Parts: sequence; C-alpha cells; structure tokens
Amino acid sequence: MIFRLLADAAVAFHAAFVIFVVAGGLLIVRWPRVAWLHLPAAAWGAWVELAGWTCPLTPLESWLRERGGGAAYTSGFIEHYVLPILYPGSLTRPAQCVLGGLVILVNVVVYAVVFRRRVRSSGSEVALTSRQGVHP
Repeated sequence: MIFRLLADAAVAFHAAFVIFVVAGGLLIVRWPRVAWLHLPAAAWGAWVELAGWTCPLTPLESWLRERGGGAAYTSGFIEHYVLPILYPGSLTRPAQCVLGGLVILVNVVVYAVVFRRRVRSSGSEVALTSRQGVHP
C-alpha cells in the first residue's frame, strides 16, 4: 500500500513539475525570486524533451508500482487523468522536440515581458525621483 501511495505521489510531483516548467515563469511577475528555481527547472524540462531522455521520475514511479505489487497505470484518479497527459501513447520524437521548443518559447516570452516591465518601472522611478530633486 505504501509503495502505491509513493508511486501516486511521484506522478503528482511529476505533473506539478511539468506545469511549473511550462507556466512557472508567470510566477516571477509576483515573486521574482522564483526565477532561481524556475530557470533550472525549465532548462531541465526542455533538455529532457529535446534530448529524448526519460525523466528520472518515470522509472522511479514504475519501480514503486512494481514494489507495491501492482501493474503500472491500472486504475485510480491519478492513473486515469494525470498519466495520459504525462505519458501519451502517441508521443513521438518529433513531438518531443516540439514540446521542448514550446517550453523554451513560452518561457522566453514570459521572461522578456516581465523583464521589460521591470526595466520600464525602474526607469519611471528614476525619472520621478530626479524631478523631485532626490537622487537614487
């Protein structure tokens, strides 16, 4: 039972990691320090897809399921809804390259927008303080 729960936790963590890789850049709008976690995660996610590697969480989850005496992806909420997203049967090498490219593209756009806004806002703060006779 414990191995099955650990396998489900590995799949849930894997899904959360994938979401963080793709959309985590949006968090830097509110919490800029998240970039220190997100950039390496996004780089890893893109590299795994572009290189055609298997994420280490995948064999870990399979090993945990085997230890629990169960077959991988037999039933349950996580297996039924999350696993087809993480492990689609039609995932091909070209599709992996497209996914890796999309991870890079989405995150470059998000970081560029956030960086541009920060530069603009810091520029307006400098202009405002210099008009008031206060030097930063």
